[in-house]
Amino acid sequence: MKLGAFSVSLTVKDIAASKMFYENLGFQALGGDISQNWLILKNENCIIGLFQGMFEKNILTFNPGWNENAENLESFTDVRELQKQLKGKGIKFLTEADESGKGPAHFTIEDPDGNQILVDQHR
Repeated sequence: MKLGAFSVSLTVKDIAASKMFYENLGFQALGGDISQNWLILKNENCIIGLFQGMFEKNILTFNPGWNENAENLESFTDVRELQKQLKGKGIKFLTEADESGKGPAHFTIEDPDGNQILVDQHR
């Protein structure tokens, strides 16, 4: 199962302070908009998202259709197909992608310890 680019989405209290902290660790901006309280930062192949006021817990995030530089992959497994495969394995969903749709969509699941996993396709 290919889930796409991986990142950790961190819920932060002060996005400017978090940005400075992670920049001191060698992370550089890859995307986002600090005025909208979200940034994506990268250090080599490590990607983190900083999100202020958008969700309660940290989230493991996968992006089907993208590589680690947010560049489109030639071929990938659509988020709706991944959802069908996981449903077939008995995985329970917190949110689901509309299986009749096309293009951008997402679903959310939770591991046995309550860690949320977002599979978020942007294309």
